[in-house]
Amino acid sequence: MMMLKNTNYNPDVLTCLANLSNDEVFTPPSLVNQILDLLPMELWSNPDAKFLDPVCKSGVFLREMAKRLIVGLEPVFPDLQERANHIYRYQLFGLAITELTGLLSRRSVYCSKVANGRYSVCSGFEDEQGNIVYGRVEHDWRGGKCGFCGASQEVYERGDALESYAYQFIHSDDPSCFFKNMKFDVIVGNPPYQLSDGGAQASAKPLYHKFIEQAKKLNPRYLSMIVPSRWFSGGKGLDDFREEMLSDKRLTKVVDYFDSNECFPGVDISGGVCYFLWERDREKTCEITTIRSGEKSTMERPLLEIDNDSFIRFNEAISIYRKIKSLKEERFNKHISSRKPFGITTNAKGNKQNGEDTIKIFSFPENGFIKRNLVKQNESWINEYKVYISYAYGERGAFPYLVIGKPFLGEPNTCCTETYLVIRPFDSLQKCENVISYMRTRFFRFLVLLKKNTQHATSKVYSLVPIQDFNESWTDEKLYKKYGLTAEEITFIESMVRPMELGNE
Repeated sequence: MMMLKNTNYNPDVLTCLANLSNDEVFTPPSLVNQILDLLPMELWSNPDAKFLDPVCKSGVFLREMAKRLIVGLEPVFPDLQERANHIYRYQLFGLAITELTGLLSRRSVYCSKVANGRYSVCSGFEDEQGNIVYGRVEHDWRGGKCGFCGASQEVYERGDALESYAYQFIHSDDPSCFFKNMKFDVIVGNPPYQLSDGGAQASAKPLYHKFIEQAKKLNPRYLSMIVPSRWFSGGKGLDDFREEMLSDKRLTKVVDYFDSNECFPGVDISGGVCYFLWERDREKTCEITTIRSGEKSTMERPLLEIDNDSFIRFNEAISIYRKIKSLKEERFNKHISSRKPFGITTNAKGNKQNGEDTIKIFSFPENGFIKRNLVKQNESWINEYKVYISYAYGERGAFPYLVIGKPFLGEPNTCCTETYLVIRPFDSLQKCENVISYMRTRFFRFLVLLKKNTQHATSKVYSLVPIQDFNESWTDEKLYKKYGLTAEEITFIESMVRPMELGNE
């Protein structure tokens, strides 16, 4: 007779939920508690403290806060039911992102999808929603886009039977209206990350920063959210948000995961994810924790390096960056073209045959030939030697990375689509080959990595890279010696970036 193995394993159901998408990610309870650990301990024994999750999905933030308050307020309310009633009615509040997540959140927090039902752990609620509120709102269409969130009318205008994804917290000029001008001590949550903006190739508009900006309007004492780390480098509607966040000395802690899978198992978010603590009544140098391949590094330092708008993501890179910066050399990004260097789009296709007055065009997925007169921008570059580099290159998983695609020679009588960027024209083949030797070094690509938080690599990701004398070729050994890097610094670079083998792209 087979004997069943006796086990006491009883998993928390909220650790087992499948994510709605990479844009609406359920937060595991263990991660929630790491975020809540950033908050002062005395909050959990304060019967007057008020907490808001404006983006409830599973209710896990409110549930974990309730567990802490149940313990912390026992001296104030010895009777458990009285304590629970006080916590749920007067301290914990939430806004659900959909009707479904509202039901799920109430079930997690009140042990009943109906807050005033017979099985609810809190007595005294007057309606079914309790303090976890969902109210359907519609987008404010203005010229095909929502005036609040930027969603595409073509994609998100739909009937009442379908979810609108018009998240109530950010579809109001006054977020205090949801709970009658209540003052919150703490706002925490994991907001939706993006919405389709109706652009080509499933283009999406960042959304998470709007929840942070809206939360700040409520002027809480503490604000903490977990969001994609892409905002570190700005771009696509995030430039102003990035500048404001990195200049704010009330941003006192940042915990950054370069690989989102280390934070959200099975979820691939380009550029990783981070969570932070913003403290209204305190200004200090930020404590930055970086987590990479299970290794944690913590350093207290400015978010922005002095005389530079750069946020250096890895603590171990600070000393390297400062050594390079001390030489005050010109930066490589000044010699890289803008997108669409010859004014030719990605989908342009060349002919297979080389005909009269044609030039070679580098394009994806295959190269071809086009008439010279089709080039409407930077025509003078056609006849020059130059270097090409892919505009986009992405990697996932564990380090070390290549970081960028392989640079390659652009001979005279060539051009490219916007699949590639151009490193400035040179007056000789030898200089181009020396540039390529530099770009292949781990040193070069490591400095690119410090600015590259997505697969796209515009000229600004090269802004930390110093220019060299391209009358000579370059190796890592020469560069390490030039900048006086220590063995420890070299080891870190080589743990992050792998060698780039010779060969075609």
